[in-house]
Order: sequence, then C-alpha cells, then structure tokens
Amino acid sequence: MDHEEIIADFQKYLKRKNLSDHSITAYCGSLRLYLSLYDKVTLENLQNYKAYLISNYKANTVNQRIYAINHYIKYLSETQDEELPFLASYRLSSVKTQQNTFLDTVISNEDYELLKNSLKEDKNYFWYFIVRFLAATGARVSELVQIKVEHLNLGYLDLYSKGGKVRRIYFPDQLCEEALEWCHGRKVDSGFLFLNKSGQQITPRGINYQLKHYAVRYGINPDTIYPHSFRHRFAKNFLANFNDISLLADLMGHDSIETTRIYLTKSSKEQQDFLDEIITW
Repeated sequence: MDHEEIIADFQKYLKRKNLSDHSITAYCGSLRLYLSLYDKVTLENLQNYKAYLISNYKANTVNQRIYAINHYIKYLSETQDEELPFLASYRLSSVKTQQNTFLDTVISNEDYELLKNSLKEDKNYFWYFIVRFLAATGARVSELVQIKVEHLNLGYLDLYSKGGKVRRIYFPDQLCEEALEWCHGRKVDSGFLFLNKSGQQITPRGINYQLKHYAVRYGINPDTIYPHSFRHRFAKNFLANFNDISLLADLMGHDSIETTRIYLTKSSKEQQDFLDEIITW
C-alpha cells in the first residue's frame, strides 16, 4: 500500500470518528509528514519523529502533530493490533509549553449582540440566522450547512458517522419559531436552510469570508469573528448559566471531557472584570 492509500484509509477512519474537516486535514498532514520521513511505524521511528518535530517547529505545532500521530497510532492499534501489538498502549508524549491563561480570540457577548442585532436591523436575515444558529447550538460550520427546514420542525438535527455514532444538535424553541417564520415568509417549506446565490449549499469557506466582511462593516475585531468563535461563545455562555461540563461535552460532540475544558478559560478582559469585581481590599 502506497502512502496516499494509507492516508486515504486514515482519513476514512477519522470521518467515522466524526472529526471536523479541519481536524481531518491537519491529522492527515501530520501523517503525510511522518511517512515522508519513515516507511514503518516503530518505537524508534516514532521517537525520532518527535525529535525531528522539536528540532524544526515551535512547541504548539509539535504538540498538534504529536496529537495527530497519536490518532494514527490508535487507528493502527484498532485495525492492525496483531501485527503491531505494542501500539495498543503506546502514545507519544507531548512537550511542555507555557500555558496561555486567557483566550482572547473568541467573540465577546457584547460583540455577538452587536453583530446579531445589526444584521437583524439591516434585515439581513440570512446572515442573522447563520450567526444565531452557530451561537445558539454550538454547531460546527460543517454541521451548520446540513440544517434543513425539516429539522426546524423536529427541533434537532441528527448526524450519523459511518461508525454508527450519532451527534444530535438541538435547536432552541424560540430560534426554531423565528427561523420557520423567516422560511414561510420566503415560501420555503423544505430543503437546506443556508443556500448561496446559485442555490447550492453555502461552503464553510464562504461563511468564514463573509463573516469577516460583516465584522469590518460593524466595527468588530475581525480576529474574533470566524465560525468556530461562535461555538466557543455557545460553550462559555452555557457554562456561565449551567455549570455542567459533562453535559456540555455531550452537546459539543466531544469524545473526551478534556477537550471541553478549554471553554473554562477566561479572556483577559473577563479576568480583569472578575478581579475588578471581587478585589475590594
């Protein structure tokens, strides 16, 4: 089997695990780099790969690629455990990085309200509802584009991975009612909710580009306006109102609760506001 066939099989495995398109691209890129350096997966080669990464990349990039290759090791352990028995329990360890104690690339509640209300005031309902569904559901942009009018009547969207895993995305009642009224006003009773001018499903890239455009129009920092930023906003608002990280992990479609813990991190402004409120001495 050549390298591209190996990568293609790994890609299919990641899709069955319901990983995002961005993660799949990153993981396959790391595997492609590994295969360009080593023909086989051995303990020695894995350690050499880690040493190569440390010598050529910054710590955050090293850890991203180690995390990706650990997914490949897990894939091999599930599909070729008889040939490579040591992989069942082996994982490359990450390297230490200076932890960032604040997260400043997520849209604030104030800017979210400004963007949402500005789009509505301009009667730009298409983009208003894109922003609303991203922030009120925690959906990935690749999931957002799969929402149909029929799902609004149900109140949820079920996504099935090839491995049989179900990811259910719930829609709040108020949002469903508002979106259905918008659809009925356009005499749209079925089909995908978000279509481009050609009548095709809008692409994640198109969504990202247009959101930056509206950020500039309404005087919002474009660095905080991107599809995944609203997923962060959903998670942070959920935890602020209902502090159940286990439930949030389920709603976000995370396999591990450790992935969800990033949403506990406050932005530097949130940290400052918190200290201003509590420190009175």
